[in-house]
Amino acid sequence: TLEVINPATEAVFETVPRADIAQMNAAVAAAKAAQKAWAETSMTSRRALLEELADAIGAEADTFARIITQEQGKPLFLAEVEVGGAVAWTRYTADLEIPVKVIEDSENKRIEAHHKPLGVVGSITPWNWPLMIAIWHIMPALRTGNTVVCKPSSFTPINTIRLIELINEEVPAGVVNIVTGESGIGSAISSHPDINKIVFTGSTPTGQRIMSSAAANLKRLTLELGGNDAAIVLPDADVDKIAEPIFQTAFLNMGQTCAALKR
Repeated sequence: TLEVINPATEAVFETVPRADIAQMNAAVAAAKAAQKAWAETSMTSRRALLEELADAIGAEADTFARIITQEQGKPLFLAEVEVGGAVAWTRYTADLEIPVKVIEDSENKRIEAHHKPLGVVGSITPWNWPLMIAIWHIMPALRTGNTVVCKPSSFTPINTIRLIELINEEVPAGVVNIVTGESGIGSAISSHPDINKIVFTGSTPTGQRIMSSAAANLKRLTLELGGNDAAIVLPDADVDKIAEPIFQTAFLNMGQTCAALKR
């Protein structure tokens, strides 16, 4: 098992499974086996599913917020904001249209471009917004007919485990899987031949390693990496009025977020 530590007290308050590579491979195999049937479900049913999941997350908002505060350390009010964002992004994803693009429609020819599922999506999430970023990774994959293997940060896995439990109450076995473990699991996911896309939020060096590992089978990649965010103060700005908001934005989520101002 892995110990999950409350950063406010530095005490272990929970343990989670420490998966090995064989268990990760089993999760990928389950996702691959479930993907074809999931891709054949209708857009209408997948849209309805996401609305149901938004309701389920909202119904457990207090529980999710308290878990996030215990394992990640942000103040409870900010954890509540994160859960609210998770619900809102789930509903937003449910409402997304996936249109068929007509390339040509002439007297003798009609050409259409359709978006089709990629297959198995690997999701590797960080510890700073653990629930909301998992939502960003998982919900679009489900909406578009893909299955998922999720590896949360070993610092903040419990909220994501509960999220996957809720999802698995609504979807067939194998559609969404979670593997908790150390960094070797993430490396195995990024190089796995049966994973067709990686979504990763984290550091630039880790993103570089994922890109290198993914090259073997030309995985699609979405890499949300570190930034160097600037506050731009225009000449006509009221400096006294904006100085404090700029300062506070630099310390959003204790400064542990890609959107925190850095210069």
